[in-house]
Amino acid sequence: MKSKSFKDLAQLKTDLQLAQQRQLQLAQEQEALRKKELAEKNLFSRAVGTVQPIAQMARASLQVPSPKPFAYQQQLDDQAVMRESLSDEFDATTLLDVDDQLSFRRPGIGLDVTKKLRTGGWTIQSEIDLHGLRRDEARESLGQFIRDSVKMGWRCVRVIHGKGLGSPGKMPVLKSKTLAWLIQKNEVLAFVQAKPDQGGAGALLVLLKGSN
Repeated sequence: MKSKSFKDLAQLKTDLQLAQQRQLQLAQEQEALRKKELAEKNLFSRAVGTVQPIAQMARASLQVPSPKPFAYQQQLDDQAVMRESLSDEFDATTLLDVDDQLSFRRPGIGLDVTKKLRTGGWTIQSEIDLHGLRRDEARESLGQFIRDSVKMGWRCVRVIHGKGLGSPGKMPVLKSKTLAWLIQKNEVLAFVQAKPDQGGAGALLVLLKGSN
C-alpha cells in the first residue's frame, strides 16, 4: 500500500511540474504576442522617427468681395424685346390682300393658307382681348402674347381688337394698329378677319410659326 502511495505522490509531483511548465510557456507566448502587437503599433513611429509640427507662418487675410449677380438672361430678354419693338407709324395697307375681308400672308405663304384660316381649318388654341386697353398697353400685351404663344407651340390664335364703336368718331383705331403690329412680328405667317361667329370685323385669326 505504501509503495502505491509513493508512486501516486511521484505522479502528482510530475503532473504539477508539467502544469507549471505549460503555464510558464503560455505566459511567455502571451508576452511575445503583446510585444509583437506593440511593435506593430509603433512601426510607423520607428520608420519616420520623431515628428515635429511645422511652424505656422503669419498669413494675411484677404477679403475678396463676391461679384454681384448679373442678370444675363434678363439682358437677353430685354434685347429681344428691343429687336421686336413694334412701331405705331408702320403702314400696313400696302401689304394687305385687298379682298372682301382684308388679310395678310408673308411671301411664300400660299392663298390656300388664308383660305384654310377663313374656313376654320385651323383650331384656335388661344386668344387675347385688347378691348379697353390704351394703345401702348395693347401693343405691349399683343407682343408678349405672340411670344408666349410661339413658346407654347400654338399655331392658330385669335386677336380681338374690337370694331371701334366706342372710339371717338367710331373709327376702329385699334384695329388698324393691330394689323400693323402683327405684320411687324416675324412669328406671324398670316392672318384673316374672323368669321361672324368668331368675332367678325372685331377679331383676327392669326397663323404663327412653329416653335423650334
